[in-house]
Amino acid sequence: MSSVRPIIQLGDPRLRLRGETVDSFGKVLHELLDDLTATMRAAPGVGLAAPQFGEPVRCCVVEVEDRLYELVNPMIVRSDGTDRDLEGCLSIPGYVAYVTRKERVWVVAQDRRGKKFKVAGAGLLGRALQHELDHLDGKLYIDYLDSLDELIAAGRGDDGDAADDAADEDAEAGARPRARVRRATRALA
Repeated sequence: MSSVRPIIQLGDPRLRLRGETVDSFGKVLHELLDDLTATMRAAPGVGLAAPQFGEPVRCCVVEVEDRLYELVNPMIVRSDGTDRDLEGCLSIPGYVAYVTRKERVWVVAQDRRGKKFKVAGAGLLGRALQHELDHLDGKLYIDYLDSLDELIAAGRGDDGDAADDAADEDAEAGARPRARVRRATRALA
């Protein structure tokens, strides 16, 4: 039975621990993956990594377009291009920032039973894969920023998509994005 668990927040030193390789694929791992999925969906988020529970092991979950990926011992084996977009994190609630990542990534991982598989991702899936794999190395999206002044307070824009459009226009013009940005997608974790 899965449980929704507390997500540790920025400032907790466990977020910065590197995950250890998983070598046991039994009940304990299965329960952790189930809890990660339940907590991610309840948040709601697009992904969640074991270190966000304070557990320094190399496993995470990502769910994009109703497809759930359980990734154990994942690693990026290839990447291509660059992409800059808004990104948030369930461990840093209330803020987003523009982060440049690879446009497309290829990941090799193991499933909950230890069987190896590959996944390629671009767009939101590619960004989420990179975000979650960073968590497994103790890295947060704010580490890509030159300054924490680049963080944008996330909120609901009063005029719907116009808040997103204005932030996009400001960013393209090189100006600081507006302080309030409506969440276009669920937060990454």
